[in-house]
Amino acid sequence: QVQLVESGGGLAQPGGSLRLSCAASRSIVSLRMGWYRQAPGKERELVARITSDSSTLYADSVKGRFTISRDNAKNTVYLQMNNLKPEDTAVYYCNAIIIAVHYWGQGTQVTVSS
Repeated sequence: QVQLVESGGGLAQPGGSLRLSCAASRSIVSLRMGWYRQAPGKERELVARITSDSSTLYADSVKGRFTISRDNAKNTVYLQMNNLKPEDTAVYYCNAIIIAVHYWGQGTQVTVSS
């Protein structure tokens, strides 16, 4: 098992930046980690994920704007979000997969508005 705690959400203007953090309660060195988001009235969708060897995958909608990274020494995963757009507004969730079981954080709200 693992507990995940997100932080770093908030209000940003279009074109602005935010950095989300996800702190895990145990070592993440062997885990595939990811960020998902869910906007009102929409299904939860994958934003980015990073494997244990730091291979990354991004949703087409965020490629070139968002960067996922990991610091195994701190048991933390980050999502750097640049050039934010109003359509990025959503609750962002951290995700970890352990033996095919998905674990989720409580989510952090990101609102992009002028």
